[in-house]
Parts: sequence; structure tokens; C-alpha cells
Amino acid sequence: MKAAVVNALTGRFAIEEVEIDEPIGHEVLVDVRASGLCHSDLHLANHDFGVPLPAVLGHEVAGVVRAVGPLVTEFGVGDHVVGSLVQFCGVCDTCRSGQTFRCGHPEATLRDPADAPRLSRNGSPLTQAFGMGGFAEKVLIHEHQLAAIPSELPFPQAAILGCGCITGAGAVINSARVRPGDTVAIIGVGGVGLNAITGARLSGARVIIAIDIHPSKEALSRKFGATHFIDGATPDLMDSISDIVPGGVDHAFEMVGQADTTLQAVRISRVGGSVYLIGAHRPGSTVNIDVLTDIIGPQRTIKGVFMGGANIKRDIPAYADLYLQGRFNLDDLVSQTISLDEINDAYELIESGAIARSVITNF
Repeated sequence: MKAAVVNALTGRFAIEEVEIDEPIGHEVLVDVRASGLCHSDLHLANHDFGVPLPAVLGHEVAGVVRAVGPLVTEFGVGDHVVGSLVQFCGVCDTCRSGQTFRCGHPEATLRDPADAPRLSRNGSPLTQAFGMGGFAEKVLIHEHQLAAIPSELPFPQAAILGCGCITGAGAVINSARVRPGDTVAIIGVGGVGLNAITGARLSGARVIIAIDIHPSKEALSRKFGATHFIDGATPDLMDSISDIVPGGVDHAFEMVGQADTTLQAVRISRVGGSVYLIGAHRPGSTVNIDVLTDIIGPQRTIKGVFMGGANIKRDIPAYADLYLQGRFNLDDLVSQTISLDEINDAYELIESGAIARSVITNF
């Protein structure tokens, strides 16, 4: 089958023929019908996050079940499914509490090193990033990393549910627990940020401020539910925030993964406010925060958020239902559909900030 392979940390993907094994144990073989281009995969293709190369990346997958392993109980051939990079064992105390995104044994979703590899190229193993490897015609995934979706859900929209939606909306709904009347600011309105706007709207936030260095994103942000838009390059961001919400917002969400925007998120939150860090910082990156002035004095809380605190078995079907009810905007997240061999050009567009999401639909 065809797959986009990362052979070196150059940010480039090579379209190659690779081999995929048959499912064993709890594995599910899925024919990929759509695979979203998340910015996180570009980070992995450019920087050393510890993923051994060569590797097949891609973690926003929607498709149809082709075959199942002998221990699979949740899915059958022909089911429509969405994959997620949330790996969980299902039996540890954390999983049993429902916090599967904090599982202590995510390796339980992978094959034993003594087993044949799921993916290979000319007989040599390929790393399957996050247990998925979604930039390919087929994926072989543990059933814990899949969620069932209604068959009427379009595949491109469904794919984005697996990461962008649960990360953005989940950060607001699960991690921040935004309530009706709260005030919210979201720094960075790419795919994840737009979903955070949706989450804030669903939660009843009174003020939803979208912040981005690309003013062209204002119209789209407002379409998702932003009540205000601020150019992130303005030198007086706090003044602009205070004109809308004197003293700062209740909840500030940082979606970019940079030191300067992290500091912005801290300083635009009110006394007693909360800051949520969602964007993927580069390995080894640091932020210089004045602990007394920025945290202790104003009594702010800073929280790191992984995958929106999502329980994929609950949240993905819930958001799918909200979409079918017309209450969760997925259509405007799909900026373009592409072929697998257009992946490098599409990532250049995403990197420029010109579009929200590209989705591979032709392999």
C-alpha cells in the first residue's frame, strides 16, 4: 500500500510502497477514507520528539473496518470508525476512573517487540507513530484507539474529530469546564483553536475572543462563534483585552506552542483566572515567567492540557451527534481535500497560516 514516510527530520514526506500486517489480538484493520493534516505531525517531521525514523505519521483517521483480530469485541467489518492518538490500557486505576488520556500504560495498545511489525518496508520495520500511522491507505490500530461513528457522517469531517475537535473543544469543556457567562480568550485560531471557539459557544461563554496574527481569520473565527477578534501582533494586547473585558478573561487558551504567546495567555487572564497550554512546544523550550508577579500575586492557575482531556469513546460519538444536529461546525474546518501525494504542498499552506485543515481523501 502507499504511505507518506518520514525518513529524516526535514519536514518532508516521501510517498512510498510499504507493507501492513494482518490484525492480531485486539487490532482492527481500517481502510482509510480520510486523514487530516494536523500541525503536530509537521512538528514531528521537523524536530526530534523521540519518534524513531523512518516513520509513518498521521493521527486524524476516519475509515471503514476491513478486518478485526480474534479478541476484538467492539467493532465488526463494515463499521465506520475514527482513530485517535489517545492510547490507553483500559485496566489501570486512571483508565477505570474515566481519565483514559492519562493512562499509565499506553504501550498496552502496541504489539510485543517479539511480534512481527505492523508496518514494514522491504522487510524492515517502520515506526507507526502513536500506534496509528494514518498517512496511508490502511491503518492497523488497537480497538481502544477507535471510536464508532454514524455512517451518515462524511469522512473528511469525521477525521478531524480524532484530534482537532476533541483537543480544542475538549480543552474548553473537559479541562476548563467553562460555564455560561464566563469570558474566554483563544490565542491561535487554526483547526484546534476554531474547535475551542465551538466548545466555548456550546458551554455558553459570554465573551469569546479570538486572537491570531492573521487578520484574515477574523471572518472564520466569528463564523464559529467568536464574539471578538484581536490581531495577535498588536503591541498592546492587554489593553485591547481590557477594552472588552476589564481586568482580563476568566480562561485563556494558548494553541500556538510558543514562549511569547504563552506569556500573552498568562497576562491576559484576570486575577484568579486560569491559563491552559495546548499548543505543542518544541522539545527543550522554556518560558520565562515571573512567578510572583505573573502567578502568585494574581493567583492564576496554569494547566497543561493533553488531547482536551478527552475520553474518545464518549467524546467522539457525542461531537458526531452534535454535528448531525447542526450544532457542531465541522464543515468549515475542512479547507481542502487532497491526494496523498500532495501532502508536502498542503503542509506548506498550513504552516503559512492560510488554511485551517487539509484532509487526504485520495490515496
